[in-house]
Amino acid sequence: MPQNVLFVCVENAGRSQMAEAFFRKFASDKFDVCSAGTTPSSQLNPLAIQVMDEMGIDLSNQEPKSLSEHMVENSSVTVNMGCMDRESCPSLFVKDVLDWNIPDPKEKSLDEVRKIRDQIKSEVLNLIKTLEASD
Repeated sequence: MPQNVLFVCVENAGRSQMAEAFFRKFASDKFDVCSAGTTPSSQLNPLAIQVMDEMGIDLSNQEPKSLSEHMVENSSVTVNMGCMDRESCPSLFVKDVLDWNIPDPKEKSLDEVRKIRDQIKSEVLNLIKTLEASD
């Protein structure tokens, strides 16, 4: 039975989408992964799509999803990407959450979004190692 990994943020338009994509790329088939937001945006951040494309990962067909109780209940591991908006912060609604405190790429420059992407990749690779070691 695969472990369910859930990446959450407010808009599900940048950070959590990147984390989900990296996890899909690097994790074994022992895991199911998804991402969602408490207040999903209408579309992905175009710079998030661009910087992931630079890594050979296509996010152009992804859409922000709303965080559901079902997702939370069925996740083995929930990662909160970080919160700028405390009122809709996913960690307020999810127990036993890992909080990575990664800056929101919204309204950031291309270079800043690349740094955020690289930070997310590093965190995802560390998480995969940890999960595989405990398996």
